[in-house]
This record gives sequence, C-alpha cells and structure tokens, in this order.
Amino acid sequence: MRAVLRVGACQTPEIIGDVDAALTCLAGFAERAEAQELDLLLFPEGFLQGYLVEPGHLHSGAMDVDSAGFAAVLRRVRPLRPMLVFGFVEADGDELYNSAAVVAGGELVGVYRKTHLTAGERWFSAGEEYPTFVCNGVRFGINICYDTRFAEAAAAVAGQGARLLLVPAQNMMRRENAVRWRDRHDGVRAQRVRETRMWLVSADVTGARDESRIGWGPTSVIAPDARIVARVPLDTVGMVTAAVG
Repeated sequence: MRAVLRVGACQTPEIIGDVDAALTCLAGFAERAEAQELDLLLFPEGFLQGYLVEPGHLHSGAMDVDSAGFAAVLRRVRPLRPMLVFGFVEADGDELYNSAAVVAGGELVGVYRKTHLTAGERWFSAGEEYPTFVCNGVRFGINICYDTRFAEAAAAVAGQGARLLLVPAQNMMRRENAVRWRDRHDGVRAQRVRETRMWLVSADVTGARDESRIGWGPTSVIAPDARIVARVPLDTVGMVTAAVG
C-alpha cells in the first residue's frame, strides 16, 4: 500500500526578533485539534528569528545548529508530536544562511539552505545542496520561497524520488509589490508541479509590518495535477491540512 503523509501548513503572523514568541506560536499550531493526527507541520521562511534582512538583526539572531541557543529550541519543541519544518537564520562560522530546519522529536534531522537568493539577501551565502528527508514513508525536499522561480531547484528534489516539495515562504512585501504578486505566487508554484509531478505544500506569513509592507500569504496545497486543493484564506492566520500520497 502506498504510504500517505498527513501534512499541515501554517499561515502565521510575522514575528521578528522574539524566538520565544515564535516557538509559542509554533506550539499553538501543533496543539490544535486538527493537528493531532498530522505527521508533519510546515512553517514560513525565517520563522524562528523573523525574516528581517538587515545585518544587525541577522548577526544578532543567527543560530549555529550546534549552539546552546539552538539546543534550547530543540528542547522546547521535543514534546510536539509532528515532524516540524521551519525557517531560521543559520550561522556557520562567518557565513549566514537562509535555512529550513527539519526536526523530529526534539532532534535535528537535517537542514536545507536556500540556493537562490534575491538581490536583497546579499548578507546570506547560497546553499549548494538539495537534501531530501523521509516522514511516514514519504520522501520530501524543500525549496525556500524564491527558489521556486527556478525549475532546477524543484527538479533536483524530484530527481531523488521525492513525492512532496515543501516551500517555506515569506512574502511580506512593499505594498505595490504585494498587490502585483497577490495572485501570482501559486501560479509559479503550479508550474514547478507540472514539471515534476510532485505535491507542493507552502507556508507563508500574513499581516502588516508597517504602513509600507503587507503580507497576504498564500499558504496552499497543490496536487500533482497542478490543482490547488486547499488554501488558507488570504490575510488570515490559519492552517491547511492534506493527505499526501
């Protein structure tokens, strides 16, 4: 019988510079009734420390995965049942990475480092690898936000036999860009699905940072035939779930 992975994707408020609040938010989603039977929960890009691409914020908040600070994060999420995938700012020596952590039972399973960086992400180094992971018998990989603009990023995951692509995203944009992109994100992601025939599940933020920046999402599930089968309503904090087979 083909394995089925029960996935939840969380559309969260933007939390900047408050790891404790981010973990409280994460735990709140994991403890919801609809999350009790899930195998995996996905959170947005840069979720742990907040996606504020300014050198002061990045250098003060970045975490080495071998640090005491990251060990405290792992202890905090240990009681949560689902595997967790969440964005964070990673430090490795003098390098900073826009990364996603894969955590199960309070243990770090692995890390994906964003391979395609925007012009505004010049303080990050680009990742070079596309690790894949297995949860409940289903292999998955990760592309972070802008990665999905590049066919080769999804293809590198699909080429390893993955059936699911997870996309932590963070589309808190200047208002004029947010308006232009409001209904385009899932179209780009659907094109990657058409090419690879993988499921795709994304998680994003929503709300307003200030008068100039706004985020609407989307947080969605796209089936291998490129249909959007579930989505959290735009501009709404919430969770969408799906059985990926």
